[in-house]
Amino acid sequence: MSGTFWALVPAIVAIALALISKEVYSSLFVGIVIGGLFYAIDAGTGFAGFMTHVFTDGFAGSLADSYNVGILVFLVLLGIMVALMNKAGGSAAFGRWAKKHIKSKVGAQVATIILGICIFIDDYFNCLTVGSVMKPVTDKYGVSKEKLAYLIDATAAPVCIIAPVSSWAAAVAGFVTEGENGIGLFCKAIPFNFYAIMTLVMMFAMVFMKFEYGQMSKYEKALAVMSEEPTEEEAAAVDSKGKVIDLLLPVIVLIVFCVIGLIYSGGFFDGESESYLNFIDAFSNADASIGLLYGSFGALIIAIIFYLCRKVLTFKDAAACIPEGFKAMVPAILILTLAWTLKGMTDSLGAKDYVAGLVAGSAAGLKMFLPAIIFAIACFLAFATGTSWGTFGILIPICIAAFPEGAIRIVSISACMAGAVCGDHCSPISDTTIMASAGAQCEHVNHVSTQLPYAITCAAVAFVTYLIAGITLGLGIVASGIISWIAGLALLFGVLIFIKNKQKKEVTA
Repeated sequence: MSGTFWALVPAIVAIALALISKEVYSSLFVGIVIGGLFYAIDAGTGFAGFMTHVFTDGFAGSLADSYNVGILVFLVLLGIMVALMNKAGGSAAFGRWAKKHIKSKVGAQVATIILGICIFIDDYFNCLTVGSVMKPVTDKYGVSKEKLAYLIDATAAPVCIIAPVSSWAAAVAGFVTEGENGIGLFCKAIPFNFYAIMTLVMMFAMVFMKFEYGQMSKYEKALAVMSEEPTEEEAAAVDSKGKVIDLLLPVIVLIVFCVIGLIYSGGFFDGESESYLNFIDAFSNADASIGLLYGSFGALIIAIIFYLCRKVLTFKDAAACIPEGFKAMVPAILILTLAWTLKGMTDSLGAKDYVAGLVAGSAAGLKMFLPAIIFAIACFLAFATGTSWGTFGILIPICIAAFPEGAIRIVSISACMAGAVCGDHCSPISDTTIMASAGAQCEHVNHVSTQLPYAITCAAVAFVTYLIAGITLGLGIVASGIISWIAGLALLFGVLIFIKNKQKKEVTA
């Protein structure tokens, strides 16, 4: 079973069960058990080997990984900060301010998208920060939790993958071998990242066109008529001393400290290294787990001191937010742990080797269609494994080896990055998808089922656009880019207009 299609079966079963049963925890566990069984059968280790692989190598191994633990602690620290902002009245104050200055549902959604675009440093950070800041505003104007989760998720990875200064750019640069400038190659590939850019265009288009489709329309219609009566939480916070600054200052400090933490982990302040003078080099070498951990811890300390000085919280209130913030993140932590363990099962079965063989085997004779093929394979791999960074690690070295130079190399690497983001965007076991649900306080399966139709629409348009790019590369990379974008945007808006008109006909019929 190792190194064959069977290696992907545990993840496929887990995803299918999650979508059918609407219960993600047990579905992920079933996938893990299947992976453990396959491994034990392949290795001939019997029941003892199965138990060891699932619990010792799997669960314990994923939680013993220092990178994973750093991300979990970062989640807890952010959860505590959100609890502090709510307790201090900052979130409620921002909601009251937004009600005066943001006048419509469209404005609330546009503000969410713009904030998501501005926080391009890291997708984890984006998901939880945008959710905590914008939820009071979107609640005011009847934006469902499911729509908020989509807006968060669609401005997390898609923005990070087109931002040269981000943890994702650093990851991609790290997978570029043979001494080439990884950041330089990343920047060249940005204009051809059709899926990521089209996702952003599609969000704005749907907000201004004022329509939803698929499962999302059901949740949005349920909140179409909003009550002007304040919620119990808002009513309790009206008399608090909280001001907008009690939300904005901690968030700004968090952003600044996380940037400093990322470049610190990349050696920016290391006087013994020549790279300390180069901001981009520091991001290329950054460890997102360590950098975000340092940044969030520093921001938490500053936030507590700030609230104590403002006398909006007592030390006892601040201390009470620690377990409260931890409890809020338990569902995300549990799903992440299960997702990491499932990824470990597929890795041990050689899923990466199987997919790498597929790509390498098709690279020789299908040059014209290769960008679209790579995009589709990257989508499938990231969807099945729940990791875009793992997909980068598999496919980018293959693209570089298959195409040492030329326009086809840039477009193929861009297709790899776009496909990885697309699969990550769709996958129920992706950590970014999980944290977008947590940031919006939305049921995870609801987020996945409402987001899938939107992501699949954009993916289909991006696939056709990559076909056009591959066919027109003979005209030169600039001409190919222009033709591809004109055709891709025309197709995207055509599809959206068709869906909207079809919905109107169904309503009037």
